[in-house]
Amino acid sequence: MEWFESWFDTPYYHLLYSNRDYTEAENFITKLTEELHLPPSSKIIDLACGKGRHSVFLNKLGYDVLGLDLSRQSIEFDKQFENQTLLFDVHDMRNPIDADPMDAVFNLFTSFGYFDNEKDDKNVFQSVYNVLKPGGYFVLDYLNEEYVRKNIVPESIITRGDIDFKICKKIEGRHIVKDIQFEADGKPFHFFEKVKLHTLDAINSYATDCGFERIKIWGDYQLNDFNKDVSTRCINLFKKKA
Repeated sequence: MEWFESWFDTPYYHLLYSNRDYTEAENFITKLTEELHLPPSSKIIDLACGKGRHSVFLNKLGYDVLGLDLSRQSIEFDKQFENQTLLFDVHDMRNPIDADPMDAVFNLFTSFGYFDNEKDDKNVFQSVYNVLKPGGYFVLDYLNEEYVRKNIVPESIITRGDIDFKICKKIEGRHIVKDIQFEADGKPFHFFEKVKLHTLDAINSYATDCGFERIKIWGDYQLNDFNKDVSTRCINLFKKKA
């Protein structure tokens, strides 16, 4: 089992990241859909949707949304939000997507770069390309590799409720590895996250090989222009060539 298959299916993963700023996220999604001029009823896939909060928000904005995630537990949770224009399904992003042609696919908040094999990374781009309409958009919200290398915090402790998560971060070759240790219910737990430090060129290479054109890079959730030295994010906007 891959690290993300076990870690993402635990309640502790969701507890650790429970402080995420969802107001900022919703403002980002609102700005993003406005920037793309996506009319109401456009079909959007939220790829790696997790607990579905962003899928639900996109649906409230008037979009026809399909939320996909590898975590069966997350999708079971998400099913309570389903309606005629909001559906959820278990899906491995490396595999072809069985859906009607889409206007856009969003992969948000560093939900890419988990795979050791470069072929798997390419398969993600290919599956997205194949499900999009000609002229459709792929938004890949990723970490800024340069910023991460310069600003890594080696050790920290994050407290959530009565659990202290000890976080150790290091760069190993092309990856940033986050080691996570804690005790809960009298038991020790140990997980890790491992994300590839893809360069801008590498990401663009995957995209162009599939037939995408990169038309914009934003550097943060306010959609400011990307600056490789100071931008906290690397939000890529790709368009499927018509």
